[in-house]
Amino acid sequence: MIRHYEAIGLIPAPQRRDSGYRDYSRADLHRLRFIANARNLGFPIGEIASLLDLWANDRRESAEVKALALARADELGRKARALGAMQATLLHLAERCTGDIRPDCPILDGLADR
Repeated sequence: MIRHYEAIGLIPAPQRRDSGYRDYSRADLHRLRFIANARNLGFPIGEIASLLDLWANDRRESAEVKALALARADELGRKARALGAMQATLLHLAERCTGDIRPDCPILDGLADR
C-alpha cells in the first residue's frame, strides 16, 4: 500500500539508499500513521487527501475537519444499519431452517425470492 500511496501522491517519494531500498523519514512515518488511522476510521482515499491537506494547513478551519468527520460518521451509521438489517434477515431465515438432512431449505428459498 505504501507504494500505492506514493504513486497517487498521498506521500512524497522517499529518498533511496545505495541499495535501492526506500528510506523513510520520521515525517514520512508520521504521515503514514495518519493515513493508516484515517483508513481504519473508514475514510476513503479522496477524503484522506483532503484531511492531509488540512493537517498541513496551519490556517485551516476546524469546522471543515469536523464536517468531514461527521459526514464519515453518518455514512458509517448508514452502513451499520444496513449490516444490521442483513444480519436480521439472515437470522430470520436461519430460524426457519431445521438444519437437518432434508433438502428443503428456507434459507435458499429466501435467497431465491430476493
